[in-house]
Amino acid sequence: MSGRLSTMAAALVVARRDFGAILFSRSFLFFLLGPLFPVLVGAMAGGVGQRVQQSADTPQLGIAMEEQHVDAMLAAHKALAHRLGDALPDLTVVRTLKPGDAFDAQAALTSRRARVAAILGGTPSEPILTGTQARVAQWQGPVSMLAAHALGKSPQNYPEVSLSGVATSSAGERRSRLLTAQASQTLLFLLTMLLAGMVLSNLVEEKGNKVIEILAAAIPMDAVFFGKLFAMLAISFVGIAVWATAGLGLSVVAGSALPDLPPPAVGWPIFLALGIAYFSMAYLLLGSIFLAVGSMASTVREVQTLSMPATMMQLMVFFLASYAMTQPGSPVEILAAIFPFSSPFAMLARAAQDPALWTHGAALGWQVLCVVVLVRAGARMFRTRVMKSGPARVKPAKRGLFARLRPARA
Repeated sequence: MSGRLSTMAAALVVARRDFGAILFSRSFLFFLLGPLFPVLVGAMAGGVGQRVQQSADTPQLGIAMEEQHVDAMLAAHKALAHRLGDALPDLTVVRTLKPGDAFDAQAALTSRRARVAAILGGTPSEPILTGTQARVAQWQGPVSMLAAHALGKSPQNYPEVSLSGVATSSAGERRSRLLTAQASQTLLFLLTMLLAGMVLSNLVEEKGNKVIEILAAAIPMDAVFFGKLFAMLAISFVGIAVWATAGLGLSVVAGSALPDLPPPAVGWPIFLALGIAYFSMAYLLLGSIFLAVGSMASTVREVQTLSMPATMMQLMVFFLASYAMTQPGSPVEILAAIFPFSSPFAMLARAAQDPALWTHGAALGWQVLCVVVLVRAGARMFRTRVMKSGPARVKPAKRGLFARLRPARA
């Protein structure tokens, strides 16, 4: 036995050392004040994102009538669209009925597959509008105008619209869960970008004072990288706990002034647990990239130059996950869930919209595998490019032209 620590045991030693050194440093207290500016930026981004979402996710009015009535209503909608503009809801055909067919509008509206806010049934002369109380009150007038135009009646003879209310609709539920998904994605992105930079600065500092070389000579380089990542992750949880406590105190003081987020599809307890898991994975994935960047940089200027592509990549990843959030089940959403760096953001948004849990187990396993591969690749890059260690390649001596032509001596 050589007496050398295993990789995991050595990683725990490095993690304990870094955790204590950073937690009890004077700069850590000032670091806790840093999120004030990202919170302000996040609030502004949330407001802008909400406006974009409202414009992109326009509620639709479904129609379920016999074929001739559907054609008449669609023609009336086309004729009135340029005059009424946004006051006229978009029409989509839910089902074309045959004479005598029965159709349960309330069951279709509350189905998770439906993406309409209300359903118009009956006939143009006796239209029946099914939807939430607020939605049918908003669309009662435009629907009456559509029906009158489909029948060719004058404005004085608008047909009366029968109302059939439901407690909620899948479109309203989907929009409310999108708010939770968007808020959780933004918070995850801000925390990851804010806290992952500590990994980079710590590694560059220890490269400057030659501590990293001493650690690399004593324990495996993989253990050094894993230890630093987990130490910074633990420090991040300390910071998040402090900020969460401050946020809880603010919510108690503000009371009902703060907006309430709609409950996610998986429920708040599971959603919070998944949020912690996905933050850990997003931090470790980005931290592994920053470790590789820090291993190649020797000055602060080089760190800024090399870390810029990683930061821009993370912004593009966030935009990809934000777009995929509005397209559940699409190829874009599947791509965002598979790509390692966007997977934590996409899967957290899916937890807010989809109650299925097995996909999160598969995603977390895939992310753990990617973290291991990236850390080992970064450690190998550090050994070969910085420490100049590893098997040396012996190149054969080059022989001149005359030496090659001269016969070898026996």
